[in-house]
Parts: sequence; structure tokens; C-alpha cells
Amino acid sequence: MTVEVFALGGYGEAGGRNMTAVRVDEEIVIFDCGMSLDKILIFEKDFQKATTRELRKVNAIPDDSPLKPHRSKVVAAVLSHGHLDHIGAASKILFRYQCNIFGTDFTVELVKSDLKGEERYRSETEDIKISMYAVEPGDEVQISSKLRLEFIPISHSIPGTVLPVLHTPYGAIVYACDFKFDDHQLLGYKPDYKRLKELGKEGVLLLIPESLRVKEEMKTPSEAVAREMVKDTLQFAEEESEGIIVTTFSSHIERIQTIADTAERLGRNVMLVGRSMGKYARIAEELGLLNLPPGSRVYDKPETVARGLHRANKEKEDWLLIVTGHQGEPGAVLPRIADDELPYKLTENDSIVFSSSTIPSPLNKAQMYSLDTKLRMKGVKMFKDVHVSGHAGREDHRLLLRMLQPEYILPAHGDADMLSAYAEFASQEGYEINKDVFVTFEGTKVTIPL
Repeated sequence: MTVEVFALGGYGEAGGRNMTAVRVDEEIVIFDCGMSLDKILIFEKDFQKATTRELRKVNAIPDDSPLKPHRSKVVAAVLSHGHLDHIGAASKILFRYQCNIFGTDFTVELVKSDLKGEERYRSETEDIKISMYAVEPGDEVQISSKLRLEFIPISHSIPGTVLPVLHTPYGAIVYACDFKFDDHQLLGYKPDYKRLKELGKEGVLLLIPESLRVKEEMKTPSEAVAREMVKDTLQFAEEESEGIIVTTFSSHIERIQTIADTAERLGRNVMLVGRSMGKYARIAEELGLLNLPPGSRVYDKPETVARGLHRANKEKEDWLLIVTGHQGEPGAVLPRIADDELPYKLTENDSIVFSSSTIPSPLNKAQMYSLDTKLRMKGVKMFKDVHVSGHAGREDHRLLLRMLQPEYILPAHGDADMLSAYAEFASQEGYEINKDVFVTFEGTKVTIPL
């Protein structure tokens, strides 16, 4: 009788390399396989051309070496949603395990897109084929005689997010990275409160929750709030602006839809600019998740980006641009415009809307300071934090905890302060640190008492 958790990534850092493996007796299930966006930005080699060893060396992807002696025991891998800090390393790591991989359709298509890029740089002798299966919310899959996976619908800031549940002979293990409770979003899934309560009554052995915003004593607002913020801000900006640029998360399809719909009402055509913006938008359109207005344009290749921006610069009042660069990352479209590397010239008559918040890492803060300074020097009007988070606040966490009533808790997806804050919060709910709520860090293994 054994239940062990391998903390492979995301334990001790915020926003990167999320990967957890759970061993139940002689079988192992992997949850998520993400990349560290900070490390990728400063890595000198192209990600797709880099080897797994090179990426591990700079801590850009999880170190799954603790699983090497147990590789044959891995019976399944689950991807909870399509953010890069949860799926970005799948094409580098998961093909090494001879197991089936499960995710919702949007998540699966994003990984398949990454795999196509990988294939160009792999030798013919290295097989990177992955057996991937798309699941629907509410589905259950028997992965062995003793283990069963269930996919509970939940809300987040990207379509197709689920809470994977591993049913074991010793109780359920719930992986809740990432989520929030939003009953008013238009895309993705609404939370299944009924099933979560049922699960709590059936018996939850272990909860593995994210901890990014557990310090914030609030319920995270609905995306409906962001919709009104976007509409109000763009309507205001329209009054005195020639050019309007909005930057947001490329994966936030519902937000992009709101921005595009508002632009159409304002009489502006929509232009999506940037590699990742094009990638997510095209897949979302193919799956019927995104419906851009007639006349919209997508420029996501280096040779087309300049051409599109040249056109928009000549017809500023006709276009609303949705671009990459909300974290000030070098190479993204908005920082390159600020550096005069692209043919869109900013003036005091232009407005830039940040429909995002800064991910709290030192690199992001430094990049955003640099971008902010350059934009201020050009005199543009800026509208910041036109955004609501996709991550659970403390009261979202409290509701989940009370519905599930887990025996044990292992907080994940956060830096040391966040993990400790979750443990402190759990103690308010009757849990005892180091007895039934554990704070651990990458590279460690936690044995769950049975």
C-alpha cells in the first residue's frame, strides 16, 4: 500500500515547469509537463532546436530524472489545460514514456502543434510520436485495473480546463492546478459544484492545489467583470486615439473575443499580430472557440508581421491591434514597436491597453519597467490592469477545500512564500502542517500516510 508524490516542477517557483507524478503502489500517473517562460526568454538557443539535457541544465523544463528508474511504471499522463507552464515541455519529455496522454481538445491540439515544430529538428531515429486522446468534461477513463481518471469541468483563463481526478483504491487524488470559480464566463467550462461535493462525500485522499493567489483575501472576479472593463476602456480610448493597441495573453481566447467584438462595434478592423497570437487564434478558430469579425487579419510570421504593421500604421484609425508582449518580453511585438524595430510609429495620439497583469517574477518586472519607460518617452496613453485573474483567490480555495474535504493537502504551483501561505490558510481550516498538509520543493518525494 503506497502513495507517493514526486514534486518534479512548480514547487518553489511561480508560473513555470509544473509537473507532478503520483505513484500508487506499482503504477505512476503524471500530471502536467510545463516550461519556465522566464528561463526560455534568457536561453540563447531556439527552444525547439534545444535538447532535453540543455533545457534541464538551465532549469527551463522539469527535471524528471527521479522517474527514470520507474519509467516502465508510468501508465498515463494528464494535461490539465493548455498554458505553456503546464504543457510547454510535453514535446520534450512525455514522448519518452510509453503511455497514453489525456487532455481536452484545445489542449491536445496545442501540444500537437508543438510536436510539429519538434519534428523538424529531430533525427529520423528518434521517435517523438505521442499517443494523445481528447476527453470531454465529465469523462472517465479506466487506465489500469486499479486506477481510473475523471475530468471535472472547471473555469480558468483558457478554454478546456479540467480538474483531473485519479481514483485509487485508497481514495481520490485531485489535481487543482489551475482554477477559479466563475459562473459567468462564455467560453470553457463552468464549475461542476455538484460533482465536487459528491467527490468530497466519496472520499478524497489528497488535494494538490495551486497556490499563486492564496494570499489574496478575496474571491477572484468573474471574466464578466473583465468584459465590462475592456468595453469601457476601449470606448474611452476611442474618443481621442488614432491608433489603439491591446496586448493580452495569447491563450486567453475569451478575452480576445471580447476585444475583437468591441473593436467591431467601434468601427475598427481587427489585426492579431505575433507568433503565439496566431498559433492560439488559428487553433481556436478551427475548434469553433473564436469567431473573429469579418475583415480581421492575423499576422504571425516574421515576414508578414512587418507588412501588416506597415499597413496599420498608414490607416491607424481603421484598425485595432491585438499584439503579443504583455510581459515586456524581448522579441514580442509590443516591445519591438517600442524599440522602433517594426513599422508602427507610436505618438501621443495613440493608446495602449494592457489587458493583463504582470506575472510576479523578477525578470518580468524588469522587462515591464523597461517597456513602460520606453512607452512613456513616446508620450502614448496607457491603460493598465484591464484584467481579472484566472487563478483562485483565498475564498475560491476555501470553497474547494470545504467541498472536497481532503485527508491530505500538498500545495503546488507557487514559490516558497505562496506554498507556505497555503499551508497557513489550510491550518485555519483545521489542517496541521507536516501532519496532513505538506510543503515540499522540487526534486523531493512525499509519502502519503495510508
